[in-house]
Amino acid sequence: VLSPSPLSSLVSLSTLSLQRPEARSRMDHPFTVVVAIDFGTTSSGYAFSFTQDPEAIHMMRRWEGGDPGVANQKSPTSLLLTPELKFHSFGFAARDNYHDLDPEEAQHWLYFDKFKMKIHSTTDLTMETELEAVSGRKVRAIDVFSHALRFFRVHALKEVKDQSSSLLEGDEVRWVITVPAVWRQPAKQFMREAAYLAGLVSPDTPEQLLIALEPEAASIYCRKLRLHQVIDLSLRPMTNGLSLESDGSPREQLRKARHSRTFLVERGTGELWSEMQTGDRYIVADCGGGTVDLTVHQIEQPQGTLKELYKVSGGPYGAVGVDLAFEAMLCKIFGEDFIESFKAKRPAAWVDLTIAFEARKRTATPGRSNALNISLPFSFIDFYKRYRGQSVETALRKSNMNIVKWSSQGMLRLTPEAMNELFQPTINNIIKHIEELMQRQEVQGVRFLFLVGGFAESPMLQRAAQNALGQTCRIIIPQDVGLTILKGAVLFGLDPTVVRVRRCPLTYGVGVLNRFVEGRHPRDKLLVKEGRDWCTDILDRFVSVDQSVALGEVVRRSYTPARSGQRKIIINIYCSVSDDVVYISDPGVRKCGAITLDLPEALPGAVAGAERREIRATMQFGDTEIKVTAVDMVTNQTVRAAIDFLSN
Repeated sequence: VLSPSPLSSLVSLSTLSLQRPEARSRMDHPFTVVVAIDFGTTSSGYAFSFTQDPEAIHMMRRWEGGDPGVANQKSPTSLLLTPELKFHSFGFAARDNYHDLDPEEAQHWLYFDKFKMKIHSTTDLTMETELEAVSGRKVRAIDVFSHALRFFRVHALKEVKDQSSSLLEGDEVRWVITVPAVWRQPAKQFMREAAYLAGLVSPDTPEQLLIALEPEAASIYCRKLRLHQVIDLSLRPMTNGLSLESDGSPREQLRKARHSRTFLVERGTGELWSEMQTGDRYIVADCGGGTVDLTVHQIEQPQGTLKELYKVSGGPYGAVGVDLAFEAMLCKIFGEDFIESFKAKRPAAWVDLTIAFEARKRTATPGRSNALNISLPFSFIDFYKRYRGQSVETALRKSNMNIVKWSSQGMLRLTPEAMNELFQPTINNIIKHIEELMQRQEVQGVRFLFLVGGFAESPMLQRAAQNALGQTCRIIIPQDVGLTILKGAVLFGLDPTVVRVRRCPLTYGVGVLNRFVEGRHPRDKLLVKEGRDWCTDILDRFVSVDQSVALGEVVRRSYTPARSGQRKIIINIYCSVSDDVVYISDPGVRKCGAITLDLPEALPGAVAGAERREIRATMQFGDTEIKVTAVDMVTNQTVRAAIDFLSN
């Protein structure tokens, strides 16, 4: 219960707005090594750098069992659990082991892939949110994520120890995990909780783990780019897509670097940046498997720090959209009931089919004249015949899908029109999003567009971007574009202060009581208490949507317990995508989290009644996560303060 006294626990004492940042030390703790995990929808990987030698970024070892023709610097985000829910394998090993199971047996095992999207799409994410394995069995999402992170922890630490001469203690490692910038606070907190469960760090040392935003990490890496490390779409005629290797000597350097798996980055900013003036703006479009994330940055010379100019935008328009379009096409041809039944009864064969499509999808180019063949697993053809009593070929003929043919070798032949149809909706969404962003007042005069993320390798997307946007700005694709975020995440771990100003994605605040003003406040908000008139439900805002917040800036509020002897103050946090909200009951305002302040025992005789006891909470909104600390003003003791977005 919170008292509506003048020192009400929810009437803020201080109308203090944002405080200027105090200078922060670059390292709050002497970490020896930074390990970044790029946890992607379709593929994941890790990289690390020793703080003694921050110009060298070491990429993880190549993975065994990769797909032919695909550079496997990362591993598929696939996890296999035994029927007893124990960890079995991750990545290519999980795929291969699942594939080798007997179909009857496979129904009892739990195979997960592309599971990161569930965290994006769940509106009421909690620690109990469940994920469904391919076979239909369910398990807590937090367990699936922590299994995957534990796998990376073991592998990364082994590799770091192989390269390090000294003995590493656990607290010498700073971990960085990447998440889409469009993720809300609950999803970021979910990743942090999964990392605690996986044993990366302890909840007692939260500063040892950083959550990095994917497009921001890419932007940090792009600052370091040299000219031979990029493809400039504006400088070359489009043929059937692009080769992602530049010719001549740089290729040799790149090959050597690839061979050693160590990338060297510039000490300062790269050559591309030397053309940029202070104030030049650029967009980073992170086109991943699950989401597309757009961030707008401005570079501050000469220190090379970055400033975000507009709140991050994007949505679920990643490469997975193309896979879903392929699945929808199969449902159209063979019937949704059949596809569902096939997935349930032959889960491993279904996974094989999606992998076969994935490999072909990567080879799709805009100017292609011949069809792409996708081999259907034998069990698909056989299962269909038994299910429907007719052949796959007959189904194709009857479906009137002229853009998909059947070849006698047991293959689906997707004509260029069919491939176009599968790619177009997702690509159009991405282009439309970038165009809308470029029309915003704050984003006028963008000079560069960086395309990063795995989907940026697609010639289909490159061509569409060049056609739609090539006239307005230079479109740059870094080499090894799928690793851009991973390298940037390591750089962010080495210096988290490089992004100096961020924009708030939402308006945040709490509900408070204010003095009731006749004629200004609605009657239904009137609360009479101890002979005084109060207006309830007023939103006391901490920050507003799209407000600039510098690193280290804080919002301070003071609260007081309603009763003496009260041991906890719980304050609900509300958020809204809009800025013009007055009450927490307004449309579009929702409760999104809670701050808990654990009060120490009051000192006997120190406080004359609870009214006088003031707890000052300090909130930080300029980081990638919202943080809170609190102090008991009477005793000057730190109060345990926690902010929770997952328990709604």
